[in-house]
Amino acid sequence: MKAGIVTTAGKSPIYGDFDEPVAREGRELISVSASALSQFSKSRSSGSHYSSEAVFPSVAGAEGVGRTSSGQRVYFVLPETPYGALAEKSLVRSSHCVGIPDTLDDVTAAAIANPGMSAWAALTERAKTQPGETVLIHGATGTAGRLAVQLAKHLGARKVIGTGRNEAELQEVLSLGADVVIPFSLGPGNPAGAEQYEEALSAQFTDGIDVVIDYLWGESAKTIIVAIAKCVEDARPARFVHVGGASGKQSIELPGAALRSSAIQLMGSGVKSVPFPKLLNSIKNVFNIAITAKLQIATRCLPLSAIEEAWSAPGKPRVVLTIP
Repeated sequence: MKAGIVTTAGKSPIYGDFDEPVAREGRELISVSASALSQFSKSRSSGSHYSSEAVFPSVAGAEGVGRTSSGQRVYFVLPETPYGALAEKSLVRSSHCVGIPDTLDDVTAAAIANPGMSAWAALTERAKTQPGETVLIHGATGTAGRLAVQLAKHLGARKVIGTGRNEAELQEVLSLGADVVIPFSLGPGNPAGAEQYEEALSAQFTDGIDVVIDYLWGESAKTIIVAIAKCVEDARPARFVHVGGASGKQSIELPGAALRSSAIQLMGSGVKSVPFPKLLNSIKNVFNIAITAKLQIATRCLPLSAIEEAWSAPGKPRVVLTIP
């Protein structure tokens, strides 16, 4: 069968031939139609993600959409090594499949599943977001951040604040449901950037902040935590949920006073911090509301044969590889 094949750890996949998987008990043999290149899928395929089994050569792709041998259309995740999602056929545990509503096309389902899952799980399973609360999406211009803005509004947030480094793209987030957007610029090129960002956050936090969904981490996340400690009233909990590290920074220097002088609750959301069945249920919930909630996600479709071009393409719009 044709597939995108990773020959060694850290390498980009190449287009070639790979042995077809054979069906066995408890596993679904999937005829794949689409697979999105999420950061999770790419890092797991290359062996850098903590959940990777690092077996090579193997087929790339941690998630996809296709049909089972019985004809059911499903989204599937974590195929059986070495059979990834970027191939004509894949092999996956039956329990790792989620049915797709007839109203949702293959490309949209493939694109929206991973970022929708991360946003839904962070908002509902970890933050326990309630209607009427104020939610800040840190990194709102990314694919997952944009969906998180839309989902926060769908879940009844009174106010959604979007933050990001690209001021022009933040204006687009307003049309997705954000009530306020706050751009920031940190680093040596703007020595006053952290102070300016903290001031802008503080102006919003005087009315309270209930939930922060963080896709960036790094210095900007630290600034949010400090602003919460300084501005939020005594003993009012603020749930800070770390989802991704798009800033590229793996650690921050967090002042202990920020924890002692606030009721902030720090937590993460992702594989292992949320039970796997609940992650799959998050995908199911996003699928079920995608049409009625008018969820928007930008996609770019390429054929599987263009895997090498697709692998190095920007993360926005979400690249979806289609398999004829």
